[in-house]
Amino acid sequence: MSNVPGPSLRGAVDLSSLVRRANAPQPAPGAPGAADAPVPGANGLVFAVTDASFESVIELSSRVPVIVEFYAPGIAPALAPIVTSYRGKLALATVDGSVNPQLAQAFQVREVPAVAAIIAGRPVNLFVGLPADAEVRQVFDELLALAAQNGVTGSLPVEGDHGADAADGQPAEPVEEPLPPHHQEAYDAIAAGDYATAVAEYKLAIAQNPRDALAVAGLAQASLLQRLVGADAAAIRSAAAAAPADAEAALAVADLDVSGGHLDDAFDRLLDLFPSLDQKSKDAVRARLLEYFEIAGADDPRVLTARRRLTNLLY
Repeated sequence: MSNVPGPSLRGAVDLSSLVRRANAPQPAPGAPGAADAPVPGANGLVFAVTDASFESVIELSSRVPVIVEFYAPGIAPALAPIVTSYRGKLALATVDGSVNPQLAQAFQVREVPAVAAIIAGRPVNLFVGLPADAEVRQVFDELLALAAQNGVTGSLPVEGDHGADAADGQPAEPVEEPLPPHHQEAYDAIAAGDYATAVAEYKLAIAQNPRDALAVAGLAQASLLQRLVGADAAAIRSAAAAAPADAEAALAVADLDVSGGHLDDAFDRLLDLFPSLDQKSKDAVRARLLEYFEIAGADDPRVLTARRRLTNLLY
């Protein structure tokens, strides 16, 4: 069965443990336990990765979205033709889920084929099974739009594609889709660590087009980043433990949980507290939960569960 949600950037899975493992000292090449380097395909866009070599995918994902296709013996990877047709705008990392349990666990893979993606080091679950090519392309197109929203707009060289311009024989410059002005300003601000400006730019984009879903999601993400500037995680958690009925303390801890991908912890904390709050605090918690829903994506099952629970508490 295929499950083809629209992609959303945050909240799908937490890869921090894999990043920590990737940054740990590795055995020398050829030594026992050393990981094989990713093996590029003939076009340079397709390669195999393992639990130990996944850092290469995280690094590459800051340049282009990387599709991660899980397979197993008897079920061969199938997405290379579609990925390569995007001419360097996407890369494909194939993973044998039967021999890479850490990756399979991190991406919550319960059956294969399963497909996810990485954008700027952050994971996006895409679908289980292989839908029709047209559906796959639709998801990949949405993924590229999401990547552009988060400033990932590069491309990879394609072997045999010299990009010569027919007019003068000179190599053609890669053409990238321009971003809407306020989105571009917001991305530039985020890159500079100026989250307040990013928030302001997303608000202007929404004022111009209230149906700009990417701006709504971007505003939620930029707002979270702004709240986390200078945050002391230990102090925040200690304050919440000392005042378990305090809404502001609970919201601060929930921000930490969401930033680490622990959506269930954030949702349960706020929804457990919700019935005991006064109306002003309930409004603040409800607004924050709606932001988290935007960050994680409407199709995330944890969002669906939390949204139903919030609705029951409200009505």
